[in-house]
Amino acid sequence: MSQVFSKSPEHCAKQGGLTIDKSYKKLFFAFSAFLTIVLAFIFLIWLTLHPAKPQFALREADIYQLSLSGTHLLNSSIQFTLLSRNPNKKVGIYYDELQAFAAYKGQQITFDSFLPPFYQGHEESNLLTTSLQGTGLPVALSFGYEVKHDQTAGRIVLNLKVNGKLRWKVGTWVSGRYRFNVNCVSVMSFGPNAPTAPLSSNQAAQCSTAV
Repeated sequence: MSQVFSKSPEHCAKQGGLTIDKSYKKLFFAFSAFLTIVLAFIFLIWLTLHPAKPQFALREADIYQLSLSGTHLLNSSIQFTLLSRNPNKKVGIYYDELQAFAAYKGQQITFDSFLPPFYQGHEESNLLTTSLQGTGLPVALSFGYEVKHDQTAGRIVLNLKVNGKLRWKVGTWVSGRYRFNVNCVSVMSFGPNAPTAPLSSNQAAQCSTAV
């Protein structure tokens, strides 16, 4: 005598569900493995190329105005030129944001000036020139005394700074944004017999860059 077994609809549904779950798991693991390989490949390229941070040098700086209105409101006008260089042979750089200002003894003495974004190719150099202004900018009450002290000493030291964000470009791959900070020190003659304006520094000076 033969026996016939019939499967209930509920039993069939359970088997079908198991098959679908296994398919999704296989698909998930395959996608995860592919993504891991891609990320590992990108990381390997990054380690191989290891992009060096951009280099900046101060080419020229001029002070056209640096005067107090009252006891602590500053009017300033400064212009400077930077040489920017990408030292990498296989990595390009996108500069998305560039924000420049001048500082004196830890005090910001101009408003922020924004430079247009640009792309810098392999081992490429660019000159960046910007004008910085300040009108009625509050400064410490000791500012006037410090400037007179520097005039007696025969020189004045300014910090010309650029902050911004950059992206690295390797082939068609472009990285996320990284903040960077540039600090250039400009030393200018500022004795009692120095011309009133402009005070100039034409000596090239290397700048420090942090990425």
